[in-house]
Order: sequence, then structure tokens, then C-alpha cells
Amino acid sequence: MDINVIGVPLYYGADRKGVEYGPEKLREKKLSSILGKHNHQVYDLGNIYVPEVKDYNKFYSHANLKYLETIVEVNRNLAHAVYSSIKAENFPLTIGGDHSLALGSISGVSRVYKNFAVIWMDAHGDINTHDTSGSGNIHGMPLAKLMNVGHKDLTNVYFEGQKVNPENVFILGARDLDPGEIELIKEMKLNVYSAEELNEKGIEVIVQNVLDTLKAKNIEAVHLSFDLDFIDSKYVPGTGTPVAGGVNIEDTKQALKMIAETKLIKSMDFVELNALLDKNDVTADLAIDLLDWTFKHI
Repeated sequence: MDINVIGVPLYYGADRKGVEYGPEKLREKKLSSILGKHNHQVYDLGNIYVPEVKDYNKFYSHANLKYLETIVEVNRNLAHAVYSSIKAENFPLTIGGDHSLALGSISGVSRVYKNFAVIWMDAHGDINTHDTSGSGNIHGMPLAKLMNVGHKDLTNVYFEGQKVNPENVFILGARDLDPGEIELIKEMKLNVYSAEELNEKGIEVIVQNVLDTLKAKNIEAVHLSFDLDFIDSKYVPGTGTPVAGGVNIEDTKQALKMIAETKLIKSMDFVELNALLDKNDVTADLAIDLLDWTFKHI
């Protein structure tokens, strides 16, 4: 398999510095060489350009959406890079950077595949809007926008309208949801499996249920969007919004293995590695281990 590594050194969606160094840190850890061990050809396409915006201009474009104009621009460019990669029959691996980049990566996927699913492994739902968000941080909103909920500048990135059918969205590991997100989950009947449910019922049971659903729907492709805070906070000091009560490393790897072995994954995000918060590269080393493990089974 030919893998295109696409870096997105973006922190504006999180509004907390450090996560923009994630792509550089993974490259320092020899990401391309490690993925190449598994009979893959790896092509590092460099970073999507991220313009510099001064902190005092964060609300320039919108009163409750930080860095809106710049995040739209970065995601539009990323969407086309991902689209072009898939059309060339390559596998785009987008490394971040904060999770707002999924707005671009999944928009690119959506222009290629119509019957595709998103597996969102994250402590958060990331389905806020500018009306429900208390922070205005767009990394807590991309999945809502991809389902065509929220501000039109974000829902219409790359092309107008819905990018993914809500019925084909599967959120795993959620345990820090805002009231507005809980309402949206009920309203749209989203497939959400909390970390508590994963831990109580067993991760293999839940993941197998998701995979059975994908098969029943004849899904042609899966986009896997992995946020490091899916894992319990005690294992990942180097991420910006860690949450206790998450999944342990062993179960995380089991889930990744099961999803990868379906051969349905055609694209992936790996986000929220904050190099400034990390301690002795614990999180960075874990990130490399998880990516190595995943691509061993794809």
C-alpha cells in the first residue's frame, strides 16, 4: 500500500499551543520508516500551510468561532490533498495538529466515496456548534459540521452540504459531552459508545457490533479519526484535553487491530499530540507504537 503522510501543524482549533508540533515530533520518531516496515511505501507530502494569526485576532471572523477564516482555509486545502491522494489510489494519513483538521480530511474523503463511514475514537463528541460551545474552540465542532449541523462557513468547506450521513458515524470512547452535544445525539440518534460502555461490555463486543453494522450497510470505505484522548488520561500526558476513565492501551490496540483487519480503512487522522505538554516523550512514543500497530494490520 502507498501511504501519503500529510502534516497539519494546526493549533487554532484547540487554542492551546503545542499541538502544532505533533507532525514534527512524529517525524523525529521516524514515522515513515516505521510504517514502511509493513510492506508499505510511504511518501511524506510535508505540511499543509497554516497562516500565522495573532492571538488578538482570533475572533476577527466570528464572535464565537475562534480563528474561523484560517481554519476554513487550512481545511479546504487539506480536503483537496486527501481527495487527490485517494483518487491516486493512495492512503492519506493526516497527522495533527488538533482535531479541527478532520473537517478537511473527511470532506476530501466524501468527494470520493458516497457510502462511507466515520469511526471517531475520542473522549469528546466534537459535535458542538457556535451556539452550544462554551469555548468557541472549533476542534470541539468538526463532526457536527461534517453532518451539516452548524455555521455554514464550516459545513460548506470544500463543497456545500453534508459530508457524512449521521447514520454512518460511530463515536467510540466518549465521556466528556456538553449538554448541547447530548441533545444532538438524541435528536440525530447517533451511534455513540461511551468509554464506560466499552470498559464494561468489553471493547471486542462493541467494536464487533460496529463492524457488523458496517457490513450490513455494505459500507465501501471507513475513515478512522483517532484522538489520543480516547485513551485514559493517565497514559497520555501529552494531549491538550485528557479525560480520566478512558480506555487502556491494550484495549485501544485491540480495537485498532479489529478495525484495521476489515481492510475497509481507506484514510485516517491521528491528532492531538501536544509536544509541549508531553513528559519524556511518553505520549509521542505511544503514538508511534499505535500507528505502527495499526498499519501492521491494514
